[in-house]
Amino acid sequence: MKTWVFADHKGAFGMKLHKTVVLVGMMGAGKTAIGKHVAQVLGVPFRDSDEEIVTAAQMSIAEIFARDGEAFFRDREAEVIARLLHGTPAILSVGGGAFLRAETRQRIHDDGVSVWLRADLDLLWSRVRTKNTRPLLQNDDPRGTLARLLAERTPYYEQADLVANADPGYSIADMARVVLEQLATRPDVLEGYTA
Repeated sequence: MKTWVFADHKGAFGMKLHKTVVLVGMMGAGKTAIGKHVAQVLGVPFRDSDEEIVTAAQMSIAEIFARDGEAFFRDREAEVIARLLHGTPAILSVGGGAFLRAETRQRIHDDGVSVWLRADLDLLWSRVRTKNTRPLLQNDDPRGTLARLLAERTPYYEQADLVANADPGYSIADMARVVLEQLATRPDVLEGYTA
C-alpha cells in the first residue's frame, strides 16, 4: 500500500488532473469521504453538488424534498452539476440519483469523467441504516427501499466511464487508491500516477 505524500497544488508525485472527476453511486458508497481524500492527494478542489444546493436553498435536502418534491430537486441538481463541471478540474461528488438523468450523464461524459463507486447492498446498508438524513429512506422499510433503488439505479451506474469496486475491508485511503488506479487508465484525465 502506498503512503501518500501530500504536495503543493499540482498534486502529489507530479500528478495532474485534466478533467473534473464525478463520483457517482448509491447513498453510502462513500462519494464524499473518498472524494475528499482523492482531492487532497491530487491537490485539487473537492466539490459536492448536494452541499452546493443546500447552500443556495438555505435548507436541507430533506426539507427541499418535503417542500418542493424530488422533481424540483433533480432539476436544481442538474443545473448545479452542469456549472461545477466547468472551471478548474476538481473531484465532484453528486447525489445518488443524479446520474439517472440522461442529459446529466451525457454532460458528465462530455465535460468530465464519471467513476462509479460500486458497493453491494450489505455494505451500503451498514453505512446508511443509522442516518436520518436520507429522505428516500424515511419509510417503514428502508432496507427494502435501498435494495429497490440499487436494483433500479445499477443499469444507469453501469454507464459510468470507470468503475471502482468497494470492499468492506477497504479504508477510505484504500478506496482512494482504487479510484486513482482507475483514473490512471485514462491519460486524458490523469497523468503522472504510479501505483
